[in-house]
Amino acid sequence: MNVHVSEADLADLKQRLARTRWPDEITNSGWTYGFDSAYLRDLHDYWLNHFDWRRQEADWGQLPHFQTEIQGLGIHFVHVRGHGPNPLPILITHGWPGSFLEMLKLIPRLADPQQFGGTTENSFDVIVPSLPGFGFSERPKTPGWNTFKIADAWAELMQRLGYDKFVAQGGDFGANISTVLARKYPQHVVAFHLNYIPGSYLPFVDARESPMTKEEEAFRVFGERWMEEKGAYSHVQRAQPQTLAAALHDSPMGLAAWIIDKFRDWADCEGEVENRFTKDDLLANVSLYWLTETIGSSMRLYLESSRSPLHFARDERLSVPCGVARFPKEEPFPPRCWVERVYNVQRWTEMPKGGHFAAWEEPELLADDLREFFRPFRRQRAA
Repeated sequence: MNVHVSEADLADLKQRLARTRWPDEITNSGWTYGFDSAYLRDLHDYWLNHFDWRRQEADWGQLPHFQTEIQGLGIHFVHVRGHGPNPLPILITHGWPGSFLEMLKLIPRLADPQQFGGTTENSFDVIVPSLPGFGFSERPKTPGWNTFKIADAWAELMQRLGYDKFVAQGGDFGANISTVLARKYPQHVVAFHLNYIPGSYLPFVDARESPMTKEEEAFRVFGERWMEEKGAYSHVQRAQPQTLAAALHDSPMGLAAWIIDKFRDWADCEGEVENRFTKDDLLANVSLYWLTETIGSSMRLYLESSRSPLHFARDERLSVPCGVARFPKEEPFPPRCWVERVYNVQRWTEMPKGGHFAAWEEPELLADDLREFFRPFRRQRAA
C-alpha cells in the first residue's frame, strides 16, 4: 500500500499554518485556561519551519503496509513478520488520539527480540491495523462502526492472514476491541493483554450478593470526579462530534491543541509533554490526522461506542486468559478486584512508570510484559 501523501496537501497545510489567527488570552495564564498559548506558538513555529513530514513518512514507510476491504471499508494495517522459528501472531490495536505511529518503537522489539537482547523463540508476527476512520483506513459513511463491529472486522482480518489462533493487545479503544474479540471469538483468541480497562466496562454488581468493596467504591467516586474535571473532550465527542469536527477539520493549530493536550495530560511527563515525546513525535501524529482528514471520523467512534457500550450480565465472565499492565499515570484505572469480576486475569503488573500511551512511552517495559505473559500460550497455539 502507498502511504505517500500529495505535495498539494502538504502545501495546503503550510499555507494554513502561515495564516493562523491566534486567540487572545489572560496574561501569564499558562495552562490554567487550557492549552498554553506560548507552547502552542512554539509548536506552530516548528511545524511551519522545521518539521519534515517526508522524513517521517520515509522512516515508517519502510514498514510493510497493506490495505484490504472488510465489510465494505478499506482497512490499513502494518504486518511485520517475526524473526524466529515459530512467531506468535499478535494483533495490537491503538486508540484515540493515537494511531499506528504509537507502535513504532514496540513493533521491532516484538518482531525481532534478538536485536534488543532477547531470543528468537520469543518473536511475534505483529499486526497493527488502523481503526476505521483513523489514519490510512477509510472513513465510515454509515453508522454502526462501533467496537463490536471493529472486532468482527479484526477477526476476519486475522483469518485472511492465515492466523486461526492469535493473541491480542490494546489500550484505550484497543482495550475495548481486544476485550470484545476475546468475548466473541474465544476459539481464535488464545490470550489477550491490556494496558487500559475499557471506559464503558461495567460488570453486573448485585448489592446483596456481591457488594462493592471499599477499594471499588473509591475507584467509582474517583472516576466520576475525573470525568467531571477532565472528561469534557469525551462528552462532546460522544454527543456532538460533527460540530467539533467543523472546527478541528479546518484549523491545523486547533487540531494540534486538541490532540496534544491529551498527550500532555495523559502521559507520565510531569506536565512537560516533551519529557516524553519530541516535537516530531507529536506533530507526526497530528499531521497524520490532518493529512488523512480523519479527526471527524475518529471522534465519531465515541458516539458509536456510547450507543453500544461494553456491559456484562450477571455471572458473565470471560474465559480467555488476560494479562494487565497497570501504568501509574493511566487514570482512572480500576482495582484488580473490580477487573476480576469479569476478566480472567492471570497476570497483573504494576509498572514503575508510564502513562496512557504505553507503547510509545515505555516500549521496553510493555514488550517485556507481553513476552512474559504470552510465553505459555505459544505452546497452546501450536497444539
